[in-house]
Amino acid sequence: MSGQQDQPMLDCVIVGAGLSGLSLAHRFNQLEAAEPARQPPRQLLILEASDRVGGNITTNQADGFVWEEGPTSFSPTPGLLKLIVDLNLQSELVLADGRLPRFVYWQGQLHPLEPTNPVGLASTKLLSPGGKLRAVLGAIGFVQPAIGAQASEETVNQFFSRHLGVEVAQRLVSPFVSGVFAGDVDQLSARAAFGKLTHLADVGGSLVAGAILSRRGQPKLKPDPSLPKTKPGELGSFKQGLKTLPEAIAASQPICNQLRLNWQVKSIEITPQKTYQLAIATPDGYQQLETRSLVLTCPAYVSAEILQSLQPQVSQALREFTYPTVACVILAYPDSALPQPLKGFGNLIPRQQKVRTLGTIWSSSLFPGRTPAGWHMLTNFIGGATDPAIAQLTPDQIVQTVHGNLQQTLGVRGVAPKVLGVHIWARAIPQYTLGHFQRLERIQTGLQSLPGVFLCSNYFGGVALGDRVQRGQEQALQLQQYLQPADSTHSQA
Repeated sequence: MSGQQDQPMLDCVIVGAGLSGLSLAHRFNQLEAAEPARQPPRQLLILEASDRVGGNITTNQADGFVWEEGPTSFSPTPGLLKLIVDLNLQSELVLADGRLPRFVYWQGQLHPLEPTNPVGLASTKLLSPGGKLRAVLGAIGFVQPAIGAQASEETVNQFFSRHLGVEVAQRLVSPFVSGVFAGDVDQLSARAAFGKLTHLADVGGSLVAGAILSRRGQPKLKPDPSLPKTKPGELGSFKQGLKTLPEAIAASQPICNQLRLNWQVKSIEITPQKTYQLAIATPDGYQQLETRSLVLTCPAYVSAEILQSLQPQVSQALREFTYPTVACVILAYPDSALPQPLKGFGNLIPRQQKVRTLGTIWSSSLFPGRTPAGWHMLTNFIGGATDPAIAQLTPDQIVQTVHGNLQQTLGVRGVAPKVLGVHIWARAIPQYTLGHFQRLERIQTGLQSLPGVFLCSNYFGGVALGDRVQRGQEQALQLQQYLQPADSTHSQA
């Protein structure tokens, strides 16, 4: 080990410099700056095992194209917008038109679903007249009660089939789940994956009644004038892609001095004083650090390895989170290869259509200016919980499969694609499967034996970028509250 004897006691170590960890560190530093009178200042380090920040946010550019190989956009939540303002990134923010339709590929056709137009949904040919009637009746309260095992926890398919009918579950919900969560509607927990909707059903007995009751008595919140103005349905990014956000956080003060890249935690031990000794592999050899608190923002399977010897119960619960393989395939085509210009958000594909691609984002339509003139760029996702065999294919085979699917769904013709990127995420998105909350409860129970150890990652609290920012900010406050009573003990020692 090198230098371990000279290392001072740290107040906190954050493991992982993805958006969760960086948001946590940024907010923690803000809270610290609000207490300038307290001395000495708390010592914080952020450790990242890879050579870059951002986690699964992966922006690339070449030949006039700018593309994403992980998350592609974000919903502009207040917390995320506040972070953007804090970092002075307002001029870099770009917002996609919220009126752009989404499409579902069904029986050889693309059916538009306009998110701000209920009349358009009512007139869609995606649902039969009987399917529409069933959805309306279920939404207003004609719902069979859940019985048997469903009464305790329903799958996504069971919940939406019971409330809105089989057609809605198969043709709308299922493609959304496979395209956004890379999940399986027969495995995901409705309460974990769609908590707001299941809450409405609990409150009112139906989705419509629950929505009405939930709004009663709630004050109307005025928009914060300091935040960028957004419209319903808009999605956000930055001129140079999503990597702008984590890189800006990492470059800010004091985070740029607290961040260590290529530092990988190998083991943790708890001391008799309830502090934590970390053995870390660094480019300059092994280091040993001691810290009063520790936040793991890495994926569940990484945290499971770190905590195996320290807390086997927590480690086992973390290993139960599944992360299916997903390939993100970015292909570009000249205008002449498409029967007509693409104008929309993209399309999703129900599994019943026997098309292997989960969905396609029409990236050059969503955020114009990211392709050279005369080109369309398509971001495709394939694999997920319903297609684990995708892990056995080579990148070339995946490209051939996606290209063939695009010929079928979008009518691509005439030329081979320009392949911009094929990113195979061996472990992509954590699945909120049945038993999700029981797993979280086991984790929280086990952590009681490890005072000062916190978990903050996207396997709970939501997988969207806004969810990660909110979770990180909330964890920063909890971390500060934990350290405050320890300050007096520490200073007396």
